Amino acid sequence: MAADRGGVERPRDLAVIGAGKMGRTLLEALVSAGGVAKDRAVATVGHEDRARALTERLGVAAGTDNVAAAESAAVVLIAVKPQTLQEVLEELGPVLGEDQLVISVVTAASTRFMEDALGQPIPVVRAMPNTPALVREGMTVLAGGRHARAEHLARAREIFDAVGRTLELDERHFDAVTALSASGPAYAYVFLESLAEGGVKVGLPRGVATELVAQMCLGAARMVLTTGEHPALLKDAVTTPSGCTIDGLLELEAGGFRVALIKAVVESARRAGELLDPSGP
Repeated sequence: MAADRGGVERPRDLAVIGAGKMGRTLLEALVSAGGVAKDRAVATVGHEDRARALTERLGVAAGTDNVAAAESAAVVLIAVKPQTLQEVLEELGPVLGEDQLVISVVTAASTRFMEDALGQPIPVVRAMPNTPALVREGMTVLAGGRHARAEHLARAREIFDAVGRTLELDERHFDAVTALSASGPAYAYVFLESLAEGGVKVGLPRGVATELVAQMCLGAARMVLTTGEHPALLKDAVTTPSGCTIDGLLELEAGGFRVALIKAVVESARRAGELLDPSGP
């Protein structure tokens, strides 16, 4: 068993293991938001040329040695592909201490799966962020493993609060969270793109239509979060009797818009549960 190294000063606050699309997005957002200082972070990627590019882009140390990066950091953020997660965890387990915190953003990987692969009683927090973290409008959901205490969840929350909103939920909800919050931006972009195309169809320049739609979506989301009203009530406030909005809503209903979105979330959640750990949390 790795010795408890409590009180040991580590040269890094954060190590991002697997700084691909999501790992790089989170690291860039955290550095930009001041959640971690550039000289207190380190990242790993698969190839030296990508490591150099990452250092040039973000100004953080980057390399290809997962073990060296992880053992030097107080918090180890794992963002590798699900297919390589077990191998990476088994590589890191022997060099990690119980005073460190492992946070995983890997889709479908339960805390039990990660704890078993690490082979040590190391605190693990499972996080499911989304890509709007890059502009500090992310949504992250957290769940702690068997060895994670309140202070570990608080540290994880502090990290992700720097790039948006954070919630703690029971881990049994994570497939649903993945389908709704993590995959959701893709659905929103299709919605946004389609509305903008509608604007073009009725005569607006594409750039104007896209700006109108993007700000409208931002404002509508802010209305839900700020007022706390049910979306149906906010919809009704826009839908005046015999007005143009109700005609548009009828077209959406006729096209199966609502059912298609529900089915998209259900199917995405089903697939999330199959990616890595069929036994679930």
